[in-house]
Amino acid sequence: MSNNRDNSLGAFLKSARERTSPEQFGIKKGRRRTPGLRREEVAQLSDISTTWYTWLEQGRTTSVSAQLLARLAQTLKLSHAERHYLFKLANQLDKDEITQLSPQLEQHLLTLTETVSAPTYVMDRHWDLVAWNDECKKLFGGWLNTDKNKNLLRFLFLDPVAKTLIIDWQQRAERLVAEYRADSVDWHYDKVHLALVDELTALSEDFKTAWSKQHVLPREGGKRGFFQDGNECFYEQFTLRVADNLDMKMVILRPIDESG
Repeated sequence: MSNNRDNSLGAFLKSARERTSPEQFGIKKGRRRTPGLRREEVAQLSDISTTWYTWLEQGRTTSVSAQLLARLAQTLKLSHAERHYLFKLANQLDKDEITQLSPQLEQHLLTLTETVSAPTYVMDRHWDLVAWNDECKKLFGGWLNTDKNKNLLRFLFLDPVAKTLIIDWQQRAERLVAEYRADSVDWHYDKVHLALVDELTALSEDFKTAWSKQHVLPREGGKRGFFQDGNECFYEQFTLRVADNLDMKMVILRPIDESG
């Protein structure tokens, strides 16, 4: 028996089935009591039993694998958003869901960062910076104004410049590792993530130690300090998600005037 009282998963599957045209699969429509595909047709096309699929629609079972959900999503011609919704309803991880950054969105993000007067950057799911403004380039001199790799964790742990730039480097580094662990909890199948962790573990004792602590923290705002031209400069950090691609984060560093 389903523990989902309103059977949202079953209702969504039924709606998607009724919107799917039989003609897309070479099935003659003929006379039908229901629009779209029949249950037995969805089951056959998805390589499962009709009984099992019927139970899913009726909410009589919640035991559904990620592999089965992927087959159903393909059969029902679900959009990216619909597939994401389906997996969330079933409390399953979609290992194939890695949202790519389109050239159009990348240009929009670059334009957006340029409208912000404070240092601002955007990073993707793997913490690679994909856009930043001139103020950010000035702040992270020795990194963003060079050809060095633009991954935040690689910069933090593998580039000597980081320790000369970031106040309380050790504390900040350990916190960022805990934030990255929280970010990547669902990425068991993400080869880029796994390779990054392996690389940093092999090349940085600091990262290896921090990662082994298993600390998990949310990415929060707060006071951030940097050394600039022999002075200590402080900023308040704000982190925003990009609606078009929730893997993207925009980070804004608002200068704090401590002279008063």
